Amino acid sequence: MSDFQPFVPAGERRPEFTWRALLLGAFFGIVFGAVTVYVGLRAGLTVAASIPIAVLSISILRAFGRSSILENNIVQTTGNAGQSIASGVIFTLPALVFLGFDLEYTRIFCLALIGGWLGVLFMIPLRRQLIVQEHGTLAYPEGTACADVLVAGEKGGSLASRVFLGLGLGSLYTLFQNENIFKAWPGTPEWQPDFGPAHIMKGASIKAEATPEYLGVGYIIGAKVAGTIFAGGVLSWLVIMPLIYFFGKTISGPVYPGTIPIAQMGPSELWATYIRPMGAGAVAAAGLITLLRTLPTIVNALTAGMKNLRGSEVSKGKPSRTEDDLTMRTVVIGSVLLVVFTFLFLQFKPVPGAYVGVVPNILASLLIVFFGFLFVTVSSRIVGLIGSSANPMSGMAIATLMATCAVFLVRGWTAPAFGALAITIGGTVAIAAANAGDTSQDLKTGFLIGATPRLQQIALMIGVVVSTVAIGFTLNLMNTGLQHFDAASRAWNINAPHSGVMIQQDVRTLPNEFPVKSENGTTTVHHKSEYVVLNAVGSPELADGKYLYSPASRRIEVQWVQGIGSEKAAAPQARLMATVISGILSRKLPWGLVMMGVFLVLGVELLGVRSLSFAVGAYLSIGTTLAIFCGGVVRWIVDQAVKRAGGDATDSEVSPGALYASGLIAAGGIVGLLGVALKGYETATDKGDILNFPATNFLNHDWISVLAFVLLAYSLYYFARKPLKK
Repeated sequence: MSDFQPFVPAGERRPEFTWRALLLGAFFGIVFGAVTVYVGLRAGLTVAASIPIAVLSISILRAFGRSSILENNIVQTTGNAGQSIASGVIFTLPALVFLGFDLEYTRIFCLALIGGWLGVLFMIPLRRQLIVQEHGTLAYPEGTACADVLVAGEKGGSLASRVFLGLGLGSLYTLFQNENIFKAWPGTPEWQPDFGPAHIMKGASIKAEATPEYLGVGYIIGAKVAGTIFAGGVLSWLVIMPLIYFFGKTISGPVYPGTIPIAQMGPSELWATYIRPMGAGAVAAAGLITLLRTLPTIVNALTAGMKNLRGSEVSKGKPSRTEDDLTMRTVVIGSVLLVVFTFLFLQFKPVPGAYVGVVPNILASLLIVFFGFLFVTVSSRIVGLIGSSANPMSGMAIATLMATCAVFLVRGWTAPAFGALAITIGGTVAIAAANAGDTSQDLKTGFLIGATPRLQQIALMIGVVVSTVAIGFTLNLMNTGLQHFDAASRAWNINAPHSGVMIQQDVRTLPNEFPVKSENGTTTVHHKSEYVVLNAVGSPELADGKYLYSPASRRIEVQWVQGIGSEKAAAPQARLMATVISGILSRKLPWGLVMMGVFLVLGVELLGVRSLSFAVGAYLSIGTTLAIFCGGVVRWIVDQAVKRAGGDATDSEVSPGALYASGLIAAGGIVGLLGVALKGYETATDKGDILNFPATNFLNHDWISVLAFVLLAYSLYYFARKPLKK
């Protein structure tokens, strides 16, 4: 649009690509990348980071002298890369754990780097068409809102105080609530109903992980979405699980895919054994429905993208500052180098125990480029229409995995190693699509305020590199810091063949010493040298996971429960990806449970409810969905109060409540990660509780936890209703 005039005219020069902007942006990229990994693995969803980063940047740079709107834009552009890369990573790559492979820092870093850079490079030739020429058509809501924040900051006024307030109170609360730090009161209050001699409702559980990040997430997504997510949790935990116990308690043996009788299972075991496969089927079906629903938009996006590439004119002369992109030569050379690097990485650094050969690795590299460009084009246009939060990224990843696994199946490549290769392809494409969507929003912000596109694109590349360092570390920290070892004694003939069970040769990730918790709650220290590690995937005898076999007793003695996949870090989307791969390649799935999830979603769709949120809620622990629902209830109460006062109940992303909630999310993520790191250190060094906080019997009650959470929720209501200072 030639008549559009940005906030900073093209002919005006202001400080933009400065060292302090890059350093602050890199810092935010690390922080929000790590927080996104922490919250996303636990809650199964993520929230945008660009607006909180922009708000904080305005305040921080102003404290160190005069800053320009273009500098603040570089900060949020660099920092926002961390959130988008983390989203793509956590929704896909943890599937390696569910497929029986170990997470490696080098692998996460390289795949995130490849996907992140492809997302930026493939978006560059699309910028002029999508951002400039379709300015009146594609709104890019998050990018436009971020531009409004930057302009408001340039004109004066402070928004950051509300974010810092949420950060401070949320951090103080988390220090005492988190079970890995002071644990002054129970972190997850729980009630397991069991009425009368008939054990009515036994198998159900009502609990809430009373954390500030869940409260903040629920407030930001709103009452409707939070309620839909909680409805899925209610169905799973208060309807289906009691039914499973009611009908299965009299069956003496285990019911597939369980390995112990249902009568011996508590709510957590019922969820892990029967609800997770059903939930994975529900999420898969909901993701495909979402993808089909956006198919017309996808087709239009591809058609417009191809026309733009074919019909683009080469501009003569030097472009104006606000039209100065990285060159097509940079895009082509960079893309080719990334393809070569991808092949070399897959060929010479395969997943341990999953080498597949030269031809599959060449094919994988080409598929990454093909699907990468396809879904970068799709993602960049879709987020312009409906926003990043509604971007069907899981559906794109599923489509990539299904197409890839179909090719592998035709070629006869069905060994477990090819499952690892498939998730490598799907993960890289998902990261590229996620980063392209947020890149589009950032470039839209830059277009509105008059930024230099080339400098934004360089900042995005830097942000990808810096944040990827933290994302890989955080993912591994979550897996090891939340892992635990449970006594699970059973006879086992290690010399006999067992379908789906292999001896794991690489045991570097197993600590030399580790605590094992018995059924009566006592803990004893065991040693790595005593055991052989068994890896079960799709076994009729053992539930999926890792087990420790003792040659001395000739029994499996310990179940090694990984942090990722546990109730504390359920990773629903990654579980879904593993389910898709296993279903196509190995065909070893509890199909009855998976199809229950599929038809459950179809029923929800027939009721007129968008099923993806419901399906995620059906998969997650009710401890997660109930806490998120509480945040949604606070949002509803605030909206009703605003309506009664004659105001507009549509709470924008720059409202007092949304800013305070962003601070709560950051507080819960940062302090929660510190707690996970502390737990990992205590486990690795066998030092027990280092802090040794003197928790009293008075505080160690569920009602104290509920009261503290209610007070935190009231603080959210209070500061959401309190106007911002002008």
